[in-house]
Parts: sequence; C-alpha cells; structure tokens
Amino acid sequence: MRVALAVIAAALAIALYASDRLYDAAHQAWSDARRGAHRALGWPLPGTPDLSRLRERLGEKGLALGAPIFIRIFKQSRELELWMRAGESFVLFATYPICTYSGGLGPKLRQGDLQSPEGFYTAGPDAMNPNSRFRRSFNLGYPNLYDASHGRTGDFLMVHGACVSIGCYAMTDPVIDELWTIITAAFARGQARFAVHAFPFRMEDWRMRMHAGGPWADFWADLKQGYDSFERTRTPPAISVCRGRYVVRPGAPGRDAAALNAVCTS
Repeated sequence: MRVALAVIAAALAIALYASDRLYDAAHQAWSDARRGAHRALGWPLPGTPDLSRLRERLGEKGLALGAPIFIRIFKQSRELELWMRAGESFVLFATYPICTYSGGLGPKLRQGDLQSPEGFYTAGPDAMNPNSRFRRSFNLGYPNLYDASHGRTGDFLMVHGACVSIGCYAMTDPVIDELWTIITAAFARGQARFAVHAFPFRMEDWRMRMHAGGPWADFWADLKQGYDSFERTRTPPAISVCRGRYVVRPGAPGRDAAALNAVCTS
C-alpha cells in the first residue's frame, strides 16, 4: 500500500510539473503573438501604461518626481518594474513591457555571446547616456564584482530604446523616455545610485522547482534570496559578494542602493 501511494504521489508530482511547464509555454507563446501583432500595427505594446498621464499616475499613487527609485527586470515575461520610495519602503509605480532582449534564460558569460545579463546591478548618473544611438540608455554596470569574480566579460550592457538588442534590454522609445524622466529626477533630488535586479523569471517556489537541477540552479538560488528579501520588506536588500557568491542582507528602511562590495576574500 505504501509503495502504491508513493507511486501515485510521484505520478501526481510529475503531472503537476508538466502542466506548469505547458501552461508557462502556452502563456509565453500567446504573449509573444500579441506583442508581435501590436508592433506590426504600430500600437503600444500590451501592458504599456498611459504614458501621456505621467504626473496624474504618480499622483494617484501618492508619488512625485524626484523620489528614489528601484528597478526589477524579468526576462521570461519581458517586464521591467519601476518602484519608487514612499516613506520608509518602496511601492510599485509601473510595469513596462520590455520590447526585446537577446539570448535566453541564464546569465551573460562572455563578450559576444549575445546574452542579456542577470544579477544585481547599480547605476549612477555616470551610467546615463542621453545621446545613445538607441534613443536613450543607462548602463547596468556589467560586469559587476560578482561577474568579474567568475571571469565573465563584456561591456556596454544597457537598458535603452529602439527595440533592438545585442545583449541589452530594449524598451520602446516612449517607454525609455518616461524612464529617463523619472530616473534623472531621482538623481536631481539626491539619489546617488539606484539598484537594478535582473531575474530570469519571477522567482516563485514552483518556478524554481521547474528549473531544479539545471545548469543555473545554484546561481538562481542566490538571486532568489534577493527577490525574496524585497518581497518581504519592500526595501532593496544590501548585496555584497563573498567567495564568488552573492550575499543578501535585508535593506534598512529608507535605504537606497549602494555599489556591490566584497565582504570577504575568496
């Protein structure tokens, strides 16, 4: 009886795993088809907020230009979240569709691999390029201290406009314009750096189980610590590097981003 129950439980687990993967694949295919149709017709991508109402949208959430910001990127769903600080914590202001990125799930490893990076990054005023040939851009800061500790190479990995990518995260031009307005206002009001957390997907437990045993499982487990910390506190966590691994500590209330540092030597 126990053996039979164990077999049934295993079969159910496999079925649930398979159904999750099929649902995810079907949802992604449908999303890609909708995005392609909107681009072909010259429409804003599905999910684009009303960019003509920036100040009204800010006011509806009790926010104002100049508040400190925090960004999260999700490759699989092609979404960029912009969070803004309200008091001691951050609130979600907008979710923008990413027009395109290059490569697949997993980190960037080397110059020329056409892979968009994943990891914990920060950007300061020197990362901003108002004269980018891709409308406007800001540099993610790849390779960071973690990437360098693993010998990863590459440069000029950006978030920019123009909807073309050779390793960057590309937005539509109207979206990068709104992002630019909000980011430069935060710098003008004194934010020294803002954090950008680039994830392969939303790191719910069931998604992590789907990728358990894969080549990036350990790396993604480290990223999940940062994802979970922010989900709990709505404050960007403090990120450092120790012996080639990300180290995540809860952020202090009211704290903004700081550049990564090494907390121990490898």
